[in-house]
Amino acid sequence: MEKNFPHIFFLVLVLIVSAAFVGLISEFIMGIFWAIILTILFHQTFDRLKIRLKGKENLAAALTLMFIILIVIIPILFIGSSLVSESIFYYEKVNSGEIDLKGSIDEIRASIPMNLERLKGYGLDLDKAREGLNDLITNGSQIAAAQAFKITQNVFGFFLQFVVMLYCLFFFLRDGKQLIEGIIWVLPIGDEKERALISRFESVARATVKGSLLVAILQGVIGGLLFWAVDIPAAMLWGVVMIFLSLLPIGSTIIWLPAAIILFFQGEIGRAIAILVVGALVIGLADNILRPRLVGQDTKMPDYLILISTLGGITWFGLSGFVIGPIIAALFITVWQMMGNEFGE
Repeated sequence: MEKNFPHIFFLVLVLIVSAAFVGLISEFIMGIFWAIILTILFHQTFDRLKIRLKGKENLAAALTLMFIILIVIIPILFIGSSLVSESIFYYEKVNSGEIDLKGSIDEIRASIPMNLERLKGYGLDLDKAREGLNDLITNGSQIAAAQAFKITQNVFGFFLQFVVMLYCLFFFLRDGKQLIEGIIWVLPIGDEKERALISRFESVARATVKGSLLVAILQGVIGGLLFWAVDIPAAMLWGVVMIFLSLLPIGSTIIWLPAAIILFFQGEIGRAIAILVVGALVIGLADNILRPRLVGQDTKMPDYLILISTLGGITWFGLSGFVIGPIIAALFITVWQMMGNEFGE
């Protein structure tokens, strides 16, 4: 015991200091995480630039950072600001009565060629839907004011996360390989296992972001253009909503399918058919064809596990969970496979 005491004491000290350090940087964990993800996605760009610039790492990292800002960060900020402005615009229209959602429900109710009592038997009560919508509009101003105050409070925190992300991203691009080798050197589980875990982390992160995000953006853009073409109000807003929903396994169908049904009951048969055809043949096929190629092959996880881990990740970590959840699930599978290989006999 006395022989091992210095080692035990040192390990406890390492754990305490490590826990204190994690607590110290906990407010900026998401910024650091996205710096790591962007490094994984763009490290090949950095490597190519470094070769062309004859080994000038600082310049290559700075140019890669500018490239990321131009093609990733600025478009995301533009989409986010457009979403906020359009949401406020249409919320004010609904609140002022210019857009009459209650009247629209009454119109749909009058046009449905079915006994309303039968609909209630299926759990669909349009009177309750109308009352709920009225309550939503009545209390909407209070909810919007509370959310606006919350957003204002979080602006400074978001700005700090953003600055930390860009700052760390520069150094991760420049020194990423040395950092990985340092992690492999210090961890005590064996270099082969450590490289396998890091490789798994990279492949799942790359597949989830490049695959899921590209498919989601494609579906949202097509959906927004479709809604604009058939003259549905707030087409851009609905397009952005479809992007976020497409990150989830439930997909954007829960937006365009009800829209087609509502138009059908309103007598807009041509517009309803257009939405159904484009939604099923273009948006749906994009998900069914591209997502397995871009996501499934690299993650090597079954669909049900991707669904559960994505939903769990979003529940725990917010929107960033659509990446964090599948990464945790993939690492979970990997470490258990390693344990099986090690102790299975």
